[in-house]
Amino acid sequence: GSGKTVLSRSIMGLLPDSAVTSGSVRFAGQEILDLPAKQRRHLWGAEMSMVFQNPLNSLNPLMKIGKQIAEPLRLHLGMDKTNARETAVQLLRSVRIPEPERRLDQFPHELSGGMRQRVMIAMALACGPTVLFADEPTTALDVTVQDQILRLLSGLQRERGMGLVLVTHDLAVVKDSTDNVAIVYGGQVVEYGPTADIFADPHHRYTVALMRSMPDLGLPSHSELATIEGAPPSLIDPPVGCRFAARCEAAQQRCHDEAPPEDGTAEHSFRCWFPAREAHVGVRHGR
Repeated sequence: GSGKTVLSRSIMGLLPDSAVTSGSVRFAGQEILDLPAKQRRHLWGAEMSMVFQNPLNSLNPLMKIGKQIAEPLRLHLGMDKTNARETAVQLLRSVRIPEPERRLDQFPHELSGGMRQRVMIAMALACGPTVLFADEPTTALDVTVQDQILRLLSGLQRERGMGLVLVTHDLAVVKDSTDNVAIVYGGQVVEYGPTADIFADPHHRYTVALMRSMPDLGLPSHSELATIEGAPPSLIDPPVGCRFAARCEAAQQRCHDEAPPEDGTAEHSFRCWFPAREAHVGVRHGR
């Protein structure tokens, strides 16, 4: 969850100067976290772009849609006003917005939430990025529109051969929309691997708890949902051992005393002293 959001914001240079980051991020073989902002700026928009979770807060309320889409086209691609407008129409059409010519002259408040999110996607795609970060892109939308936006992102990703990093708390979205998944807890990746493997055979106890908490339409009406008791640890002063130990039903003393190292394989890794196995965890796979 929040750990991946911080990562994507760090890559895009959106964290404040006081933020402390560590680790490594390589793009096309180049370490980018250490690059000065001026050198990193040529990557934004042209190579990597981002869609935020609330388009109403991300769009300029005083600027028409057309001008907002044209801005990266003129900045990064050097287009003149006429070409930028024509390209903006094509972009709106590519994200399935009807009457794109008319939408260019509208302000954000004149569009529905789903339309605004489509405009944000069009802006993010304007310069043909290699990687698109989608930070909870459907949070502010109703369920029907959520499905439309996710299908749109998946379709655009395939059409453009573009990498898509999706940040979400919705496991159903993860299962249906991703090839690989990183499970983040307490600011740390606790399990990583192919999505099919993670759902079929989760190893970390937090992953198991998350899956157990998924609503199951097969249960009787008014059935009590499974929850994870307790609260996440402080990231300012994280615990010495496993960061999930205080909330884990299977935790033993070693879990509180020592941080588990990365285990498993290069393809499916996890950090857990006493990993779960699919045969006895009782994970429900339905929604």
